[in-house]
Amino acid sequence: MASHRRPKQPNRARVTVLTATAAAAVALTSQAANAAPSEKPSKDEVKSKVDKLYEEAEKATEKFNGAKEKQQKLEKQVDRLQDKVARGQDDLNDLRSGLGSLASAQYRSGGIDPSVQLFLSSDPDSYLDKASALDQLSTKQAEALKKIQAKQRTLAQQRKEASDKLADLATTREELGKKKREVQGKLGEAQRLLNTLSAKERAALKAKEERASRDAERKAADASDASGASQGGGSQGEAPKGGAKGSGRTMSAYAAAQSKIGSPYVYGASGPSSFDCSGLTSWAYAQAGVSIPRTSQAQANAGTRIYSQSDLKVGDLVIFYGDLHHVGFYAGNGQVLHAPRTGAVVRYESINNMPYQFGVRI
Repeated sequence: MASHRRPKQPNRARVTVLTATAAAAVALTSQAANAAPSEKPSKDEVKSKVDKLYEEAEKATEKFNGAKEKQQKLEKQVDRLQDKVARGQDDLNDLRSGLGSLASAQYRSGGIDPSVQLFLSSDPDSYLDKASALDQLSTKQAEALKKIQAKQRTLAQQRKEASDKLADLATTREELGKKKREVQGKLGEAQRLLNTLSAKERAALKAKEERASRDAERKAADASDASGASQGGGSQGEAPKGGAKGSGRTMSAYAAAQSKIGSPYVYGASGPSSFDCSGLTSWAYAQAGVSIPRTSQAQANAGTRIYSQSDLKVGDLVIFYGDLHHVGFYAGNGQVLHAPRTGAVVRYESINNMPYQFGVRI
């Protein structure tokens, strides 16, 4: 039999909630439909972000270089200390062996009280000679013991020093790994941004950089020509066009750097086929027979500082950025020769493209 009960009425509060939810959904759908699609960053915006990432990567690169240099020094120190410890242990073993021989000789002489031995001796004079020899033997034994004690102390100090250096080396290796990951992370992020550009846009950026590099190279060549003309018979008192040259070794280092124009930038590299900024300068000076530190921060303290750009000479090092994380060679006429960043090659560039701090005359 069919039921004649009235159907249950929906709860008024529930109806209100459902109505409000439906209205919100309609509003959101309408907003989504009317919203403009997110705009792709422009070529210039991408370049700006990429340049910033490259700068951050280079900061990390110089710290990476410093940690790597420290690691190499520590490895050499640890090797020397471990070699010293091994030789010291051999010396200690020899001293102990010598002491054992003395003890054996003393044992063979007998353990009777010396005065009793003299009383029983049939030849007192001979005994006294032997007693004197035995006394000398005891003296040698005491000296041997002192040497052993001194060698043990030295060996303990060397072992502690080696242990401390090994701990420092482990910390440095850990720091090296962190800096390497930081550099790779920045470079990876920069590459992802570049990949958002079309092939045409990337080609346009590259062409712009190449034009700027050719222009900088021409200006550097003009400076060199002006310097040569001035030194070879220009009018008296005429100053070269921003191209006064440095000393013989400085110019040899600069020439070595010029021979590497077009070589790729690779972080942590110091030649002969690829370089980072301080890798190029340290390698070039090494070709001139001059040893300078590996990192840009250390190179900043490797000679006389030149604060005015007008006082720079060709071949002087030029330090950039407040934390001194970039270095190149002054090329004259307001240009530098340097290894700029990942994705670029050793090239000329305007000194004004980066925040100049000071020059360094080695």
